[in-house]
Amino acid sequence: MTSVTLTIAGSDSGGGAGIQADLKTFQELDTFGTSALTAVTAQNTLGVHAVQPIEPAMVVSQIEAVLDDFTVGAAKTGMLFSSEIIEAVADTLKRYPSFPLVIDPVMIAKGGSSLLQQNAIDALKEQLIPLATLLTPNIPEAEVLTGMSIKSLAHMESAAQQLLQMGCTAVVMKGGHREDEQFAEDLFMSAEGDYFLMKSERIQTKDTHGTGCTFAAAITAELAKGATIRDAVIKAKQFIQAAIEDGLGIGHGHGPTHHAALRKRGLAERKDVELIGKR
Repeated sequence: MTSVTLTIAGSDSGGGAGIQADLKTFQELDTFGTSALTAVTAQNTLGVHAVQPIEPAMVVSQIEAVLDDFTVGAAKTGMLFSSEIIEAVADTLKRYPSFPLVIDPVMIAKGGSSLLQQNAIDALKEQLIPLATLLTPNIPEAEVLTGMSIKSLAHMESAAQQLLQMGCTAVVMKGGHREDEQFAEDLFMSAEGDYFLMKSERIQTKDTHGTGCTFAAAITAELAKGATIRDAVIKAKQFIQAAIEDGLGIGHGHGPTHHAALRKRGLAERKDVELIGKR
């Protein structure tokens, strides 16, 4: 049986992030991807040049069209832009039978452009995060959501606890923004007490556009196929590590990751992601 995935996110005309990255990832991980567009961006590897949000009613209509027809195994959200869109998405999802929901709290593009209005942060925390099976912030996003400065692993753990108190089932906090030149550590914590770190070698590359979208989409695909949250996160980390390592070298700025890298390398177990601190 074919597993169906849904992404609710913005479009990236450059193809490296957003809806485009999500659908590529869904396909690579053997699921059928569906989508609801929240905004159109004029974007490339050099940055975001313009943003046009979609009317909330149209966002709702897209979600309804998918959920009224397909049995969705898991969904993710990405760029939601405004409080009105966030509230519309949350209200719509509540009307349907629940399925795993991955929330990627997209706030800032790789080039620094804001992708979430300031007044939308409260709506994200109050309306959407409580619906999340998994929340996938990077460190700057976690700092905005919690109001704390995150410089160390202890800070990451404290912030993750705060995020869990907002109502999500689990958090994976991406550690790529920490000032460790050799390794990147991602922290997983769940409301049930599961905890582990994923440690990988830091790749010296500018081809990191869309990494957050791709990582969250890979988790969503694995959840749709029936994986546990823990296994989905680990597989997604292996997927994005390969995608970063084998960057395509295209564009003049922050280039996209290589979504087909893991398939082209073969699906054998990856050895470049170490699990540590398990309990």
